[in-house]
Amino acid sequence: MKLLPDRLESIVSTLEGLDRSDRIQMLIEVAGQFKPVPPRIAERPYPESNRVPGCESDAYVWPEVGKGNTLTFHFAVENPQGISAMALAAILGPTLSGAPLEQVAQVPADMIYRIFGRELSMGKSLGLMQIVNMVRIAALKRIQATTTKTSR
Repeated sequence: MKLLPDRLESIVSTLEGLDRSDRIQMLIEVAGQFKPVPPRIAERPYPESNRVPGCESDAYVWPEVGKGNTLTFHFAVENPQGISAMALAAILGPTLSGAPLEQVAQVPADMIYRIFGRELSMGKSLGLMQIVNMVRIAALKRIQATTTKTSR
């Protein structure tokens, strides 16, 4: 069974195939593409309900219902040194937005090791996994809400 949507798998596989220094350089470049949550979705101060628990970079996640019962994901990273969180958000946003909810809900949180390698500190890895978990939970909630509406 395929765990990652195609667009995410493509990026993850590319990063996985790089040596450590090339991977770091590419992730810095990816972090530079991070686009913060648009004001139409949220403005500071951000609601605690969107805060990623345990994330040292003070990250937030917002799911927006899109076309065809999909979600578009928006992120904020309040720590300007949160390069890893920005890189992950810049990867997850475009690759999981619009993907089938069932696929998003199945993305394993530990896939962050495929992106960043095993050299992550425990605190950083837990925070990054929590970003993935918040995206997964949003997909699961949307699936549940849709199922509840359909079964009525």
